[in-house]
Amino acid sequence: MFKSTIQLALKRALKLQRKSNVPRAYRSQVEDINYLETSFKLSSDLELQEKTIILKQRLLKGEPKSSLISESFALVREASRRILGFRHYDVQLVGGLVLNEGKIAEMKTGEGKTLVALLPSFLNSLYGNGVHVITVNDYLAKRDSQMAGQVLHFLGLTVGLIQEEMLFFRKARQL
Repeated sequence: MFKSTIQLALKRALKLQRKSNVPRAYRSQVEDINYLETSFKLSSDLELQEKTIILKQRLLKGEPKSSLISESFALVREASRRILGFRHYDVQLVGGLVLNEGKIAEMKTGEGKTLVALLPSFLNSLYGNGVHVITVNDYLAKRDSQMAGQVLHFLGLTVGLIQEEMLFFRKARQL
């Protein structure tokens, strides 16, 4: 009895500590994503891939993008975990939510900017229009397109890459 009370208190404390990293404005969305994560973990690869098609169809039927945010972010989180072995932290989910609002999310080296960019990139690509992610140099652009490309390909999307040394006609094919 005493041991279980201590364990419960520790779990609550850890849960509160985790929440403290998430700004109040984004807590409910992050909680929704975390809730969906459990069911997505139980899904097969094929079921996750089919989810992309379902999300696209829902958008085409007129469902607002805002109602798909939690599902699409949870889907990308699970695909990233399976394909890359990286699970988005809650603060990275917040970064994705901020970017999705058209705001700037400042992050330091090593904090997972590539993982964060996957979240709104996937969601906005569901419309069938191109999504452009720009980075500071060719090395990072290639590295990030290869890394993010694995996840996006798994989810049924395509990825292009434009490098400075490319000839014009090759750049045009990528657009």
